[in-house]
Parts: sequence; C-alpha cells; structure tokens
Amino acid sequence: MKRNCLTQKELADRWTISHRTLERWRWAGEGPAYMKLGGRVVYRVCDIEAFELEAIKATAEQQVQLS
Repeated sequence: MKRNCLTQKELADRWTISHRTLERWRWAGEGPAYMKLGGRVVYRVCDIEAFELEAIKATAEQQVQLS
C-alpha cells in the first residue's frame, strides 16, 4: 500500500537533511507544502514530488545560464 503522506522525520530521512531544516523552511515560508493534522506536521507525497521536480528544473536552468 502506497503512503500518501510523510512525517517531518520521514521527509528529512528521504532528503538526508535535518528535521530542523524543514522546521526552519516552514517558518520562512519555504520548502514543500505541508499540512498540520492534530498538531502534527505531514507532507503529501504529491507535494514532495512537485517540489523535487521544481528543484530539478531550477538546477537545469541555472546550468544553462552558466554555459
């Protein structure tokens, strides 16, 4: 069964970053969209994948500009 949401810790593990980085991003209005359910922060997998795709596009665009 495919999961629809990841916790902050699960997303931090997926990206090999600190969960504190995700907290800072939320505070700054950055990073992927998230939901608060019962005081718990969760990230929908579709939002995570969309954020990753945008990061890939941004990186590719930067490389084209440097050439």
